[in-house]
Amino acid sequence: MLTASTIERAVRAALEEDAPWGDLTSEAFLPASAHAQASLVAREDGVFSGGEVFRAAFALTDRATEVDLRVADGAPFAAGDVLATVAGPARAVLTAERIGLNFTQRMSGVATLTARFVAEVAGTRARIVDTRKTTPGLRAFERHAVRCGGGHNHRHSLSDAVMAKDNHLAVLQAGGADLTTALRAGIARLPHTAHVEVEVDRIDQIEPVLAAGVDTIMLDNFSLDDLRRGVGIVGGRAIVEASGGVDLGTVQGIAETGVDVISVGALTHSARALDLGLDMRVS
Repeated sequence: MLTASTIERAVRAALEEDAPWGDLTSEAFLPASAHAQASLVAREDGVFSGGEVFRAAFALTDRATEVDLRVADGAPFAAGDVLATVAGPARAVLTAERIGLNFTQRMSGVATLTARFVAEVAGTRARIVDTRKTTPGLRAFERHAVRCGGGHNHRHSLSDAVMAKDNHLAVLQAGGADLTTALRAGIARLPHTAHVEVEVDRIDQIEPVLAAGVDTIMLDNFSLDDLRRGVGIVGGRAIVEASGGVDLGTVQGIAETGVDVISVGALTHSARALDLGLDMRVS
């Protein structure tokens, strides 16, 4: 969840990074009395995200600056649309401009890419979800953007769900225990509320993992034929997640195999910042 306190903490840090001792240029050349009006304008089509973060960049620079958001997070827009307007002391507007743009361009880029993936799987049962491949310190922002694009969030961190991947399984089995026994021993140590997901990369691992009583099984880098076989083997006994090799060209085929969830690291690690601009008028 992207909370007000999370927004303030990150935006304050960004403003301090960008103007640790103030904005030397604006203070040298702009009179303190100058007033500016600006419009946040889309240079390309997309899906909006980060409105409150954009607002915070200006409010935390100078409370006299007002931001009017013209579109809501999650709303589609076209090139040329005015997404927000800003009015306030010119020095403050120019000081906050780049931080406000950096956040909303990045978040809108994630939302826009997510919406494209979601559109590709329309009509199937598959849910598009993100991964932990996020920018350090900005996970809440990027995951909010994924939701704005119609996607869903995977576990937020290592602390809120169990996800045993191939390296975990390798360590588990190093002592000679069979996979089912090793998984059952770990599950027995967990609280009953913990959701347990296990990744497999071979068909023959599916039954031993299911026998341990897991909630979700991840089929990693399976071919389409093996995904279909895997879904059939699971037979509704667990949620089936597909991962690996997912892009806009492959996601529809993956969804049509009958999986429940498709995790896409590209939503956050490969999204391009959207082209948005702040058009200024100074009086």
